[in-house]
Amino acid sequence: MIKVDLDKAKLIAHDRRRAAREQEFAPFDNVIAKQIPGASAQAAEAERQKIRDKYAVMQIAIDAAQTPDAIKAALE
Repeated sequence: MIKVDLDKAKLIAHDRRRAAREQEFAPFDNVIAKQIPGASAQAAEAERQKIRDKYAVMQIAIDAAQTPDAIKAALE
């Protein structure tokens, strides 16, 4: 039987969460950082907040997970 170190699994899950969040942020970061004409920085920031909220919920679910399956479910 394979035993999973739940703490290490959570750390790995958080790394995956951060990487996914970074990818979702990228297009909006470009709008804000480059001040692209015709692109609204306010709209980009609103989208960034939606992403933050999504991943905050995911972070809570990962931290509360008691099984590897619960961690996997949180990442979906």
